[in-house]
Amino acid sequence: MSPRTFYRTIATAEAVTWTLLILGMILKYGVKLGDWPVSIGGFVHGLVFIAYVVTSVLIGLNQRWPKGLIVVAAATSVIPYLTIPFDRWLEKKGMLDGGWRTTASDHPGDRAWTDVALRAMVARPVLLGVSFVVVVGGIMATLLIVGPPGGRA
Repeated sequence: MSPRTFYRTIATAEAVTWTLLILGMILKYGVKLGDWPVSIGGFVHGLVFIAYVVTSVLIGLNQRWPKGLIVVAAATSVIPYLTIPFDRWLEKKGMLDGGWRTTASDHPGDRAWTDVALRAMVARPVLLGVSFVVVVGGIMATLLIVGPPGGRA
């Protein structure tokens, strides 16, 4: 799977899970079905939200985006459906072009430990996939243990 396909898949999933969360809120507050619709929609959206932020960092590093653009990419997940137009903007600017950087080049950034680690992971897709799941799962588990902002009701 190319960086473009990976990013676009997660960006689209993030937008779809916004729909699940909004529908859950409509069912909870409009139809009065209780907390379960938001619990389900919120959990799925939260998981994909975290995956999108991690994906933005991964793809941003691989594609050599400026740090500010990586932050903007991650921030687009906060506003419902903004990942879709942002994805289109990246595509139009050619910022998703190219494959995974599995070998060092003459670029000065290739000597940084982050690039060395990135190349080691993307050269081993199974390691990358496992690392991705562990990072996303670890963040999600930590947030579930910490609980919602303001405490539990």
